[in-house]
Amino acid sequence: MTVQTAEPRADGAAASYRPGKTLTFATEFRRQFTRRRTQWTLGLLALLPLVLLIAFEVGGSSSEGGNDGGGFDAMADLGTAGAANFTLFAMLVSSTFLMVVVFAMFCGDTVAGEASWGSLRYLLATPVPRGRLLSVKLAVALAYCALSMVVLTGMSIVVGGIAYGWGPLRAPLGGEIASPEALWRVLAVAGYLAVTLLVVAGLAFLLSVLTDAPLGAVGGAVLLFIVSNILDAVTALGDLRDILPTRYTTAWLGLLSPSAQTDDMVRGVVVALVYGTVFSAIAFWRFTRKDVTS
Repeated sequence: MTVQTAEPRADGAAASYRPGKTLTFATEFRRQFTRRRTQWTLGLLALLPLVLLIAFEVGGSSSEGGNDGGGFDAMADLGTAGAANFTLFAMLVSSTFLMVVVFAMFCGDTVAGEASWGSLRYLLATPVPRGRLLSVKLAVALAYCALSMVVLTGMSIVVGGIAYGWGPLRAPLGGEIASPEALWRVLAVAGYLAVTLLVVAGLAFLLSVLTDAPLGAVGGAVLLFIVSNILDAVTALGDLRDILPTRYTTAWLGLLSPSAQTDDMVRGVVVALVYGTVFSAIAFWRFTRKDVTS
């Protein structure tokens, strides 16, 4: 009896080897969901609207103590006007730091986390093609970033609607936007914030490839956001501020007027996509040439 064996392919791999089956999106998504930091992060974002609701109920309207905070206090004063205003305030207070950390954490832990556990080289020895490894991990990280924004926005709408009703959106500078359109405005703001944070995600992903320390990748991305905001406040830089990655992070305020102003939002989307794409491309270029020993 003759035993037939599969002939190896021209590239030396076994005939049964399928690169596309080595690491699937679903497998990595489930794997990341079982991690405590993912569960705690999503849980925190789900609870944040409840925390804000308690703060409003206990502290009362901020207008009782003056309006020294400018636009921030104006949004806080209108936070109890309805579900739309409550959701916008929740996104306002979280987008300046909390969501920055969340996006940086999910994308900064992609490769550096595996390296810190000492499992990265074993994944590549499976073997998982390096390009596929990065693609799947980046896709899963961005999926969780999007899910985080969905959780925050969805819970804020539900909590705000139950507590304050489903009235029209009241703009800080006056005027109202009817409820059906107000919901679309809120969803557009959430989408815009997610796109602008791709700058943070892209840099965290790049740093994750360059270092074996997840905290270093996360911290470096957050630091860029902070430094960019500081430079944006330096008026002496003039038009140079237009190329800063955080220049248009608050352009979504243009959606709060009855006639939406989206010019700066378009510029913000372009800047974010350019930075995010460049950072991600450098990460892929570097990782395919990196000597992985972790």
